[in-house]
Amino acid sequence: MATASTPSGGGPGRDAPPGGLLRTKPVEQSIADTEEPEHALRKSLSALDLVVFGVGVVIGTGIFVLTGTAARDYAGPAVALSFAAAGIVCALAALCYAEFASTVPVAGSAYTFSYASIGELPAWIIGWDLVLELALGAAVVAVGWSGYVQSLLASAGVTLPVSIAGGGSDGSWGFNLLAALLVLLLTAVLLAGMKLSARVTSLIVAVKVTVVLLVIVAGAFFIKGANYSPFIPPTRHTPGASGGATPLVQALFGFTPSTFGVMGIFSAAAVVFFAYIGFDIVATAAEETRNPQRDLPRGIIGSLIICTVLYMLVSVVVTGMQHYTRLSTDAPLADAFKSVGQPAYANLISIGAVAGLTSVTMILLLGQSRVFFAMSRDGLLPRTFADVHPRFGTPWKSTLLLGVVVAAVAGVIPLRELSELVNIGTLFAFVIVSIGVVVLRRTRPDLPRAFRTPAVPLIPILSVLACIWLMINLPVATWWRFGIWMAVGMLVYFGYGRSHSRLGRTPGSAEPVEGTGSRT
Repeated sequence: MATASTPSGGGPGRDAPPGGLLRTKPVEQSIADTEEPEHALRKSLSALDLVVFGVGVVIGTGIFVLTGTAARDYAGPAVALSFAAAGIVCALAALCYAEFASTVPVAGSAYTFSYASIGELPAWIIGWDLVLELALGAAVVAVGWSGYVQSLLASAGVTLPVSIAGGGSDGSWGFNLLAALLVLLLTAVLLAGMKLSARVTSLIVAVKVTVVLLVIVAGAFFIKGANYSPFIPPTRHTPGASGGATPLVQALFGFTPSTFGVMGIFSAAAVVFFAYIGFDIVATAAEETRNPQRDLPRGIIGSLIICTVLYMLVSVVVTGMQHYTRLSTDAPLADAFKSVGQPAYANLISIGAVAGLTSVTMILLLGQSRVFFAMSRDGLLPRTFADVHPRFGTPWKSTLLLGVVVAAVAGVIPLRELSELVNIGTLFAFVIVSIGVVVLRRTRPDLPRAFRTPAVPLIPILSVLACIWLMINLPVATWWRFGIWMAVGMLVYFGYGRSHSRLGRTPGSAEPVEGTGSRT
């Protein structure tokens, strides 16, 4: 199997032959593809729009739920340090994403970056992974949104029939009508244009950030210093899990993480890390950004900084309002306000959660449609899904198809037990992108880079190690499900994608396109 050779003299090198599994798609060719009239997305986004998208997808249930779980079961009041540690892990990957996004401003995120640096088969694997990750994530979040809305309706005396409420507490089946309708409504917004999507997202994000800031400011008046003692509780060893729930690190090495103490801070970081999932979706909008070389790094890193600060402030406030041993794991913020005699804030927090989950669902749908679009434009999936609407400038066929599929899945299938697939998929994407930065620095040192990841290869190596550590702390069952999905993806690639690949079917297409290098 041939691989791309290192170019001499800093110039573009000749990639793998058309039949090779590691044939790479030159950056120049990727950018040239974006100029095809029938496949060109409309450029309408600014740096502020990208920051809003990043905050919109990251600030979701994590800030309203995971704070309580991580503090009560893992780190105590030191959970604020856990959020900081998780933010640092994300920052390592974010620096790699920022370099790629500014160098290869093309839709597809990690898929496109992998195609340009490592090769077609790894790109297919990560693209297939992202389609599952984002589709499943959107469905899971939509189901969570439905739960919050039903709770608010119940407070107002309105109860939906079990048949359209997603089932009853006795295990009876029901179609989750609210979740399906949310997905379809947001799909319609995405079809109508990227600028409209950005405006809707901005409004929703403004609501939920206002709620979060109000919680921080109001909660600060009810902080008791005694609740911070001890700030780092004594170490406690935990019994190992069994069966499919066993973390892979325990199954392989017999290692079981401890709770509380210094190690508990890092154990909690593995839990709250998943509250950050989604900032990488900013990179999927690269092709629809007016000045991607400048604005994409700002959007990726800026949204991550804002979310980290908000997470840390919320965790400091909630653990100061109520002792960590008494925190709720279902609704820690709302219950903390109830514990200090302020129940009115509970409904306000639920409204913030509804707004948060709405924007998360919308941006996950946006991200998966752009990855699907990029794979279709490259011929790895049917090219018809790369068609762009002549009026709205959006990939309407891929958006519509995936929106209907996600709506059906959200309405029919209980997905909570599969949500960890979203986590492993995201971490896998981080690993591939971090490796890709090092590879592209070596094979294409000549490329103009508006943003350069500092301390290469140290930063990418640290990113890979941190992500692998979090991955092996996921349950064995999650790894099995992930492996099955990857196996299905390999069948699709060898049965369809490889033979229909534009890069493989066009002689000499692996060569850079003349005259486009200056656009990078």
